[in-house]
Amino acid sequence: MKWISDMKVALTLSCQLWLPGTGCRANLYFLPTGEAVYFIACVIVLYHINNRTQRHYRKHTDCVRCLTLHPDKVRVASGQTAGVDKDGKPLQPCVHIWDSTSLVTLQQIGLGTFQRGVGSVAFSFADSGAFLCVIDDSNEHMLSVWDCNKGTKHAEIKSTNEAVFAVEFNPSDSTNIITCGKSHVYFWTLSAGQFTKKQGIFGKYKKPKFIQCFVFSLTGDVLTGDSEGNILTWGKSAADIKTLGKGAKETFQIMRQTRAHEGSVFTLCTLQGGALLSGGGKDRKIIRWSADLAPERECEIPEKFGAVRTIADVDGEELLVGTTRNAVLRGTFSDGFVAIGHVDEMWGLATHPSQNIFLTCGHDRQVCLWNTEEHKLDWCISLEEYGLCADFCPNGSVVSVGLSTGRWMVLDLLTREVVSESTDGNEQLSVMRYSPDGSFLAVGSHDNFIYIYNVTESGRRYTRFGKCNGHSSFITHLDWSKDGKYIMSNSGDYEILYWDIAAGCKLLRNRFESKDREWASYTCVLGFHVMGVWLEGSDGTDINALCRSHSERVVAVADDFCKVHLFQYPCPKPKAPSHKYEGHGSHVTNVCFTHSDSHLLSMGGKDMCILQWKVIGGGGMVDSRERLASGSSTSTSSPEPATS
Repeated sequence: MKWISDMKVALTLSCQLWLPGTGCRANLYFLPTGEAVYFIACVIVLYHINNRTQRHYRKHTDCVRCLTLHPDKVRVASGQTAGVDKDGKPLQPCVHIWDSTSLVTLQQIGLGTFQRGVGSVAFSFADSGAFLCVIDDSNEHMLSVWDCNKGTKHAEIKSTNEAVFAVEFNPSDSTNIITCGKSHVYFWTLSAGQFTKKQGIFGKYKKPKFIQCFVFSLTGDVLTGDSEGNILTWGKSAADIKTLGKGAKETFQIMRQTRAHEGSVFTLCTLQGGALLSGGGKDRKIIRWSADLAPERECEIPEKFGAVRTIADVDGEELLVGTTRNAVLRGTFSDGFVAIGHVDEMWGLATHPSQNIFLTCGHDRQVCLWNTEEHKLDWCISLEEYGLCADFCPNGSVVSVGLSTGRWMVLDLLTREVVSESTDGNEQLSVMRYSPDGSFLAVGSHDNFIYIYNVTESGRRYTRFGKCNGHSSFITHLDWSKDGKYIMSNSGDYEILYWDIAAGCKLLRNRFESKDREWASYTCVLGFHVMGVWLEGSDGTDINALCRSHSERVVAVADDFCKVHLFQYPCPKPKAPSHKYEGHGSHVTNVCFTHSDSHLLSMGGKDMCILQWKVIGGGGMVDSRERLASGSSTSTSSPEPATS
């Protein structure tokens, strides 16, 4: 671990939630260790579904696009997109082959070969996984086969200019490869380093716009799922010499069409004994089929979770399901499925003042309460409007949530009931902040005002006290002084204003009077104490949020470039050094320390991902060597933290 100056505090990834849904297929597998393996942004998560612990593979330099499991059920291959580095220079996409037990990278394949990114990967089966097949994201969607042990390319060919969704080796013959995608299914034969291609013949059947997925049956047939909602059974037909004459070759044709879903068949999964699972798009159904494709059981996923994107078999009865709205569901046909996760962009984040729980809210209209120790969802409720900000009352019994319409509500943590609500203006609210003793609540709005409320009855009664009027743009952040008399606020036009609340919400004209004032929290991105967090050449939108630790030793920063930074606090001098941490695949919308500073939470926007970082050094509470040796961490990460 590299320390910066005297800042003997750093982060290591402890927990990560969510599954990317849009555009990703076959992104969820189940390991014999009891772990589900899936990717989010740049990180691959190994989540033990019973122990609720996580490990992480973090060697990728940009967003992971695809994933496949080796026949030995230990090795994993994962492909990433190209991306850019911190200076805007393009990074080369590649495939990592790594050990899921040790998290050690065994091979890095195709660096400098693939264009744009890696779209699909597959191991061979007949030869115990000696080869890896890769489809890249170039215009020609190059199909290549690689020696897994040597990392060398065995063969390569242009596959098609149309989108390719999946690739697999024939499990009984590694010289046969199948690809599918937009309006096609291709059967490839590899001989002496050369490919030959045969296109599947649709014949009398309607040609679907997309072949979304395919699997091999126990009899060796190929079963495809398509955008028409059908499962097509493909077989090899003898050469039609009568029609095509001498020299005619055998063809691959549809032997049977089975109507399966309304809308697309997004995923197929084979079970031991030959049974089949299919996941639907428009109808959101999971259907179990017998080996001869007779429907046996079905269930429907709730609409709020989106369509079924991928299915992983746990034990023949229990299933893991990934959806197009980034939810991971676990359950059975008999008991139904339980889901966790936000399904749209998140902005609101608040940690409890004394317990290991935190609350999130976002554009999906869900408010979720999470447990940082057990890495689980305690409860979730749905609102009529977007939730954009939140804060716990210092007594810990209630939490206030600000919404997109100017309305805000106060929820009882135990009953989840709304105990109070009000509306300030008709524009979205951007910040909710209680005073240190809980006697006031400040509500920052996009109408440029900060509304101040008296709080009584243990956070259950609110009466308007006053309004701070002076900002010329929308409120972005605010903090209370330790004595609960003053507020510091930021706005969209990069103003820093100070207010005397006790004097009737009076604007303080002399800002330097507040330079040495002590603040109960520090979340304002602009201020004397955090001037050094801004990189040279930054504009005002490069930092979305920051949060000072309760120990007042460090400040965490959420930036617009997928990074979380850790600075020493105070940080008044320009070009201050920092640790930086990668893991998000989108702009980081918020960061917040837990009450004991044992963990930092960060939220991504478009990646809909929450990362839980373990604070090593503990803000002065625990010596870093003691914490590392204690074995208290429930997760393992593959790399050291990046530094800048």
